[in-house]
Amino acid sequence: MAKPVRTQSGSNPSASGALWKQFELQVGLLLEEYRRQATSPTLPARRPSRGGKTSEAKLAARIDHTLLKPDATREEILALCAQAVEHGFASVCVQSGWIPEVVRALKPSRSVMPIAVIGFPHGAGLTAAKAGETRLAVRAGAREIDMVIPVGRLKSREFEYVLQDIRAVVRAAGRAPVKVILETSLLSEAEKVAGAVLAELAGAAFVKTCTGFAGGGATLEDIRMLRDACSPRVRIKASGGIRSREAAEKLVAAGADRLGTSSGVAIVSETGNIPNAPGGY
Repeated sequence: MAKPVRTQSGSNPSASGALWKQFELQVGLLLEEYRRQATSPTLPARRPSRGGKTSEAKLAARIDHTLLKPDATREEILALCAQAVEHGFASVCVQSGWIPEVVRALKPSRSVMPIAVIGFPHGAGLTAAKAGETRLAVRAGAREIDMVIPVGRLKSREFEYVLQDIRAVVRAAGRAPVKVILETSLLSEAEKVAGAVLAELAGAAFVKTCTGFAGGGATLEDIRMLRDACSPRVRIKASGGIRSREAAEKLVAAGADRLGTSSGVAIVSETGNIPNAPGGY
């Protein structure tokens, strides 16, 4: 991976503009490298494939059991927590307002983490509001944070804004790892790579594909592209439209470290494709 340009807030505007032009050039180089590897059968994969069947326990440990629909009830949230404990999922991922209930429900379990989404689902709110929501969620017991970037700012090539938006949430989260949701279904290839590199520059622990609320979903190509754009320090979360064990295993083989889905029970139980899973995620 090419080394991305590093920036500092408050730098000279003309110098900052030159830095971001350099950044765009480096994004282009990363994208070219990815395409070259993807189309050349003679070049080895950047990350060895982990194809083949995955045990139920290992697959479950990668799943963020998710319920983000606006009309989710307390009963549904508590059922989500019980399922996560029963099946050994990595976490329960909910809107930040449900974190206190989730923390209490998961207290007997030492392994299942409460996760809060921030700026969800559009990511277009004020940076200060996202940072404030993050601090409150962590204070309430969230152990990881999944934030949505300001997608329109990225598409407008306002890279400094996006960088500082992510960085503010990372700082507000403290020791809690932050996952950065790019909303890949709305982005060009170059924008996906740029978003991934910005997330790493800002100190994020994960780059994540989608909210599940803007159409599209996690694709094998996107996972490979994001994996290739980031250093090994940054992990990849596939989310959006993962509703079968086959799809989950393919995404893991492509480079996904974590899977966000509302179909976790069906996936680990091998009950097949669930087109309308609770939460629609």
